[in-house]
Amino acid sequence: MAEQTTARVLVASNRGPVAFRHAADGSLTPRRGGGGLVSGLSAIDDPHAVWVCAALGEADRAAARQSPQGRLDLAGFDVGGQAVRMLDIDPVVFDQAYNGVANSTLWFLHHQLYNTPTAPAFDQAAAERWAGFREYNEAFAAALAAEAAPGAAVLVQDYHLTLVPALLRERRPDLRIGYFLHTPWAPVDYFRLLPDGPAAAVLTGVLGADRAGFHTRRWAEAFADCSERVLGATVDRAALTVTFQGRTTALGVHPLGADAEFLRERAHRPDVDERLAALKAAVGDRRTIVRVDRTELSKNIVRGLQAYRHLLRTRPEWHDRLVHIAFAYPSRQDLAEYRDYTAAVRRISEEINAEFGTATWQPLILQVEDDFARSLAAYRLADVALVNPIRDGMNLVAKEVPVVSEAGCALVLSREAGAWAELAEDAIGINPYDVVGTADALHRGLTMPAAERTERTKRLAAAATALSPQQWFLEQLAALTAS
Repeated sequence: MAEQTTARVLVASNRGPVAFRHAADGSLTPRRGGGGLVSGLSAIDDPHAVWVCAALGEADRAAARQSPQGRLDLAGFDVGGQAVRMLDIDPVVFDQAYNGVANSTLWFLHHQLYNTPTAPAFDQAAAERWAGFREYNEAFAAALAAEAAPGAAVLVQDYHLTLVPALLRERRPDLRIGYFLHTPWAPVDYFRLLPDGPAAAVLTGVLGADRAGFHTRRWAEAFADCSERVLGATVDRAALTVTFQGRTTALGVHPLGADAEFLRERAHRPDVDERLAALKAAVGDRRTIVRVDRTELSKNIVRGLQAYRHLLRTRPEWHDRLVHIAFAYPSRQDLAEYRDYTAAVRRISEEINAEFGTATWQPLILQVEDDFARSLAAYRLADVALVNPIRDGMNLVAKEVPVVSEAGCALVLSREAGAWAELAEDAIGINPYDVVGTADALHRGLTMPAAERTERTKRLAAAATALSPQQWFLEQLAALTAS
């Protein structure tokens, strides 16, 4: 086991920087996690940094149990240099917290995805799930309190850990506590779908932090509105602060950017070149519309496919001259709504190919097996990128495509994506519910003059990389410790 230390900088998130799997001989093999947060934390130059996360599967649980207090022995393994404490939370409690509340309640709430005639219904089972969510958050708060040095900085990540700042504040009032939400925040009238008790707990949980960060000012102001109207908190909109029960929480806006250096290097490795060659062979000399998403309900894949079908129905000049490359990687298939949505994506894709395909032209290429190298190849090939979420905290795909694009790519972007706040000037904006309008935007992108498309792509790439994951993390840490 790595020598335990008292940490001066801590990060907490549901998913950590490392995951385990059982090897053929029964041993546990670690692998580094991906994403901007892992990359961002690698910027910390502190030998006493600690990342607290949850064990997500049986291999993770076994690794946590083998390590005293879950402190993993990762000597010689690159996870960014910090120690990792993995929490072996009871599987029933974890399911209640992760599936029952975080992903089936808070995610739906902040993305405004409920079919309100039938859902949500906060019955006794929902109350039991909420109790599990609180227990899960308490486990994180207890671990952070035990690890933190006096006056340490703690950065709590995302909606899974909404209650942690206040719970940690109760245990360790000496700490500097930051919170960051990677999703949107629901407007107040929608937020009030929550019962009064959980609604207040969510807000006061976040207000336990010294600073609460959001990807856009829009999401920060929505949080402030909820705090004011639900809790009666005092809001200073000019300073962007919320004061409640004698404490003031500063709200920060930190739009996570794409990791340009990593993307450009990774996009030109041999495995990506191989997949690019395969895509070019399938597409031929035709134009391309590319989308890369997980089949999360917020990503709006079905309406995007409907827009492509409308384009082909109303503009036959694109027949046999265009291919839509749609990568829709399954997400959260343990939830029925997501399984049904994935099935709908497959169904409409088959309908499009059946209606328009010929012996020599497949108008839609759908791939559902996750393959990052293939996604990068599609980024390089795209003439138009379609990013049309119903709501999205940021949406890094919108930022990644312009960085990787080779010939310049027109970006068709939902105004409900957090990225819109930074990319609006050079993207083609759409209402994500407007199928006809989206089809028109795709046509506009396809017919955009090459010189204009190239110049827009350059400006989009510059805006997309203005705040790298490393800078994003360090900016929040500096603001927290200076406040």
